This record gives sequence, structure tokens and C-alpha cells, in this order.
Amino acid sequence: MSNHPISNYPDSLWLSHEENHTFPKLQEDIEVDVAIIGAGVTGITSAYLLSQQGLSVALIEGDQILNGTTGYTTAKVTSQHGAIYHKLIQSVGEENAWLYYEANEDALAFIKETAVKEKIEADLQTENAFIYTANGQQLNILEKEAKAYQKLRIDGIMATGDVGLPFEVDQALLLQNQAQFHPVKFFKGLLPSILKNGGMVFEGTRVQSVKGTKQPTALTTEGYTIKSNHCIVSSHFPFNDLSGLYFSRLHVERSYCLAIKPRADVPKGMSLSIDPGGTSLREAKSPNGEPLLLIGGGGHTAGKNEGSNFSSYESLKQFGEKWFGIESIPYRWSSQDLKTLDFVPYIGQNVAGEERILVATGYGKWGMTNGVAAALLLKDKIIGNDNPYHDLYDPMRSKIKKTDLFHFAKENVDTAKEFIKGKVHTSRKSLQDLNRNEGAVIEHEGKQVGAYKDEDGSSHLVSLNCTHMGCDVEWNDAEISWDCPCHGSRFSHTGKVIEGPATKPLKKFE
Repeated sequence: MSNHPISNYPDSLWLSHEENHTFPKLQEDIEVDVAIIGAGVTGITSAYLLSQQGLSVALIEGDQILNGTTGYTTAKVTSQHGAIYHKLIQSVGEENAWLYYEANEDALAFIKETAVKEKIEADLQTENAFIYTANGQQLNILEKEAKAYQKLRIDGIMATGDVGLPFEVDQALLLQNQAQFHPVKFFKGLLPSILKNGGMVFEGTRVQSVKGTKQPTALTTEGYTIKSNHCIVSSHFPFNDLSGLYFSRLHVERSYCLAIKPRADVPKGMSLSIDPGGTSLREAKSPNGEPLLLIGGGGHTAGKNEGSNFSSYESLKQFGEKWFGIESIPYRWSSQDLKTLDFVPYIGQNVAGEERILVATGYGKWGMTNGVAAALLLKDKIIGNDNPYHDLYDPMRSKIKKTDLFHFAKENVDTAKEFIKGKVHTSRKSLQDLNRNEGAVIEHEGKQVGAYKDEDGSSHLVSLNCTHMGCDVEWNDAEISWDCPCHGSRFSHTGKVIEGPATKPLKKFE
């Protein structure tokens, strides 16, 4: 067992040692052609594409640009999204499954071409991607996926035994000419073009609502307005989710990643085990150029990890030590991902009657290509071009399969259970019971509140009621945050919004 400790605090490889572009807060009312809420993959790419079309754009970020899911990813740029294609054939049909593949291949090509065009140094490497099973449990699934590749004319390669990992696999399915890169370097590399073309970027500006049919108006939490001809909501989980009922149509998952300096050689390619509890692997470089191995996995429904969230990191550490040896663990981070009922993202018109308010969400852990595909589609929609993927991604698609209805019902029953559980749970802990760097639900002046005692011994007390829809938040010891188990909103230990759909902070107590 490795004795190398896992840091008490998350630190993403992609954000470490990166120069911070700082942009101002919005402090006045503005009017633009396109307002883009959320500066991640889709937001930045949309601003890049639309500003090149001569449209005035405002890119609005509630925190810092690329400090959300984009900065906490494994950054695989691939059309192989796990064993998804046999599921897509079942949920949306062969033609749409093929379109999904094509949309993601288009996004992959865009990233490669744009890196060259804009001269972006983003450690972009062409790699093979492969999924595999190593214990025989998922052979049937892998064979179904291989048959789906054949039906869809996807050029996959089956392999067994030695695929470059330190253990043999029963079977693997490989997709060639995929890619990996440094996501923050790449998407930051689009900013100069946006600014050169007159685009505006604002940070620390959280939007709480968007309304209007002919001219959407976004309202910030500080009372300023952004009027536009079109508004793109690319804030991960849409903050305007009530109108589209996205809170009932999205499943929120949290997953984890360790960046280790291994004792053994780093394997080539990007791999993903489809076995239960399987891991994701890819090579990366440290800021000083040393080879690192990214080990991802440990996923669970957001806010619902049994016991300590650190247990997910510990499992990844054990895997790394067993198969590669660990010299050090310089980085560790986690991220939140949204899955739709039919595995296809929601990209397009938010709801009926609001043609100028557009949404992009539900990338299902594969936001590098799905997020770029969203930007390409939304650009076409705004400038009036036809796009072959419009119907596939339409958020208002109406043909819901029985399996989708089952998942819809289950997701909402689970949410109801979490709401009730939070209201009946009581803790007899007091503030005095907490150690430094510990958070928990405590009893304070006759109320159940959230408490965190920092390393200096200062205490921070907040309401447990999530400001989105009122579920009780739960303490996340690995990220030092309060997480909502219902719809995935996250708050800092002081109650500040980290991740939506919530837009307002938790109430503080003295």
C-alpha cells in the first residue's frame, strides 16, 4: 500500500500554474446580439464562433472562466463515450445514433483544426481510445457495442489480451484517431479571437433569470440586465430549469480523478473499463513536463456518496498503487456531470414559445466533444443555417420511450426521498464536537444547521436548505462544500454558490 497522502484540498492539473485571465464584473445594463451565460466549453466556443460572424456577444460567468466542469475533467476528446451506441440504437434509433457519432466526430475535427488555425499550444495529441472488460462480467455488453459499431459503420477494432495495460483484458473495442489535450489551454486560446472581434467577457456575474420572447433579458443577482436577440444558457445545469423541467429530466453524477506520478511507464492511449467500478486512464504532462497518469472513476449520484467522499479517491489510489506504483500524487479533483433520460444532450430551444432562449446541457461525462457540438449547432441556429443534428438534440423532443419514463419516474421518486430524508434527519452534534477542518450537520440554538470549523478554528454556520428547491444539503469532506442530493447544487463552506442550478447563497448564521 502506498503511503503517499492524498491532499486535503482539491487541486486540478489543468488549473494549476495557469495564468489567470481576469475579467471585470458586470456593473451596468448592456445590450448585445447574443448573451451567453456560462463560460465553459460551450460558452467560450459559442462566443468564438458567433463573434466571427460579426455578432456582438457578451460571455457571462458566475465564477471564473473555465473554473467549472471544464477545469475538472479528464479531457478526452473522443466519440467513444463508453459503451453508448447500442443504448442509443435502442433509445433513439439507428439513424440518430449515427448522427450522434457524426456530431461528435465533427467536434473532434473542429478542435484539431482550430488548434492549428489559432496556433494554440494545448498539448493536443492524437490517440486511440478503447473500452474494455477485464473480468468477463461485461463481455455481453462489449459484444453488443461491437455489433452497434458494425450497424452504424463505425470503424472499431476488437482486441483481446495485451492492449498496453499492465493486466490482460478479456476483450477491448478500440476507436482510432481520437485525441486528448489540455482543456484550459485550448479554450483560453479562443479568448483572444473573441476579444479581437469585439466580444465582452464578464466574471463574478451570476445570472438569476432570463425572460422574454422577442428580446430575452437576463437579470443578474446584483440587478443588472443583459438584453439580447438570443440568449444561450450554457451554465452546466440550467439555472432557468423550472421552465423546461430540467430538474426532473437530468441525473447528476459526481466522479473523481487522481493525477499520479507512476513508478511504471504510463500506458499509451485512452482507456475506460466498462466493468462495475471501472477506471478511466490517460496520460498527461505535469507543468514541468513530467509524465503523469490520470486515473478517473469512483462515480456516484451527486450528494449521495455513502460515508466519506474521500473513499472514492482512496479506491483510485489503491488501483494506481496495485498496477503502476505511485511515486507521488500531485493533483486530485472531482467534477459533476449531467445525464439525460435517453443519453442524448439537450441542445436548442429551451421551451415552446421561447425561440430566442437556447439551452445546452446533459453531456453525460463527455463534454469536450458534446460541448463543442452544442456550440456548432447553436451558432447555426442563431445565424439561420440548417444543421443536421437539430432534431437529434432538440430539448423538446417528444418521443419518450418506456425506459425513459421509468428513469424519469425513478429520478423524481429519488428526489422526493432525499427531500423527506433531509427534513426528518436530526443531529445531536454541537459546534464544540467539531475538529478543525471538519464539517457536519449540528444542532445550534434549537435548529439543525450546517457547520464547518476551518484550520484556524473559525466556525462557519449555514442553513441546510438548498436555495434551488429546498432540499437539505449534505457535507462533502473531500471538496469542503455543501452539496444538494436532489439536483446537484453546490455551495462553499461559507454558503457561496459553486455550482447551480441554485443562484442564491445559503443563509448564514452567526
